Amino acid sequence: MKKPNIVILGAGYGGLTTTVKLQKTLGINDAHITLVNKHDYHYETTWLHENAAGTLHHDRSRFRINDIIHTGKVDFVQDTVLSINPDEKKVVLENDELDYDYLVVALGFEPATFGIPGLLENAFTIGSINQARLIRQHIEYNFALYNNEKEKKQERLNIVVGGGGFTGIEFLGELADRIPQLCEEYDIDRNKVRIINVEGMPSILPGFDPQLVEYAMNSLEARGVEFKLGAMLKECTAEGIVIEKDGEREEIPTFTTVWAAGVRANSIVEQSGLEHNRGKIEVKPDLRAPSHEDVFVVGDCALIWNKETDRPYPPTAQIAMQEAEVCAHNIGVLVKGGGEMESFEFDNKGTVASLGHGDAIGVIFGDKKLFGWSAAVMKKVIDNRALLKIGGIGLLLKKGKFNIF
Repeated sequence: MKKPNIVILGAGYGGLTTTVKLQKTLGINDAHITLVNKHDYHYETTWLHENAAGTLHHDRSRFRINDIIHTGKVDFVQDTVLSINPDEKKVVLENDELDYDYLVVALGFEPATFGIPGLLENAFTIGSINQARLIRQHIEYNFALYNNEKEKKQERLNIVVGGGGFTGIEFLGELADRIPQLCEEYDIDRNKVRIINVEGMPSILPGFDPQLVEYAMNSLEARGVEFKLGAMLKECTAEGIVIEKDGEREEIPTFTTVWAAGVRANSIVEQSGLEHNRGKIEVKPDLRAPSHEDVFVVGDCALIWNKETDRPYPPTAQIAMQEAEVCAHNIGVLVKGGGEMESFEFDNKGTVASLGHGDAIGVIFGDKKLFGWSAAVMKKVIDNRALLKIGGIGLLLKKGKFNIF
């Protein structure tokens, strides 16, 4: 009997966790598993803000896929996905074409620019190791150049971060830690540097307790972050941005605009012919696509409604990894022809947002609020737990965060 082909697209939190779980539950004779990823490494997306600010080297945030998967059970293909044809059960890659019996779509996200003029061309985004590395180098280049020009340009020292959500605030926290070091290194007065957050909503960190939000703003403002809340970004150029607040427009000169105000599912999903809701697949309880029973979707590409809030769950590493476990179980049931399919139910372990190395805010165990150092320690515990679940104790010891003081 022909072994079914299981193809997993993407080695982020969802795709890699699905692969690791499947290789544990399925034998070599049960199925042929193929994992496709653009790079030969997985990177911790939730650490990219540190790489972008320069507070954590990018090599700390990535590890080789072949060091994690069982190469006797899983074929790893390093290639770029171009398209999915669910009716013909084919995936077209840049250098190959794959047939599947079961497909797992875990292609991650791409930035959503909401049609703001110049944003796509002139703003940086924190979406990959390479993008994070570029931001770090760009900031350092501008600091290095500032005192080497006859005419000092304030634009080199103005850093604008668009978006007051999770990624934006965590990046601001790392910048607040990093800028004093850069100022000392490049002989720049810290008071000349501006770190500016532009957020369209009247508050940062939507969904967080107001007390935690107030703490976060006070912590960041004390370290030099300026907040422009209720301000809409109207235009982005290579030399600056234009914002509008209360009907008044303001120009902010800057050579560094980092956009962290919105993401969307990988556009390949929307172009695939799969039934979607604004680019995401509104999956069934077993995580299958409603239009195709052989396609599973996890992570940023999956849309799952929170019945309590009547809004979709935000795409996080925590939910992606939980989805992956259910996905792997259900594929195992289908392949082996026995057992019960599981329905996905999100078990929220809590949320912690970093504000720099020794500061953070969060809620754990339902309603327990954390501030400051204790929250920062919990953030590292959460990061380490993800490593442990994906790669075991070996990966944890190699890449884990143990610098809690």
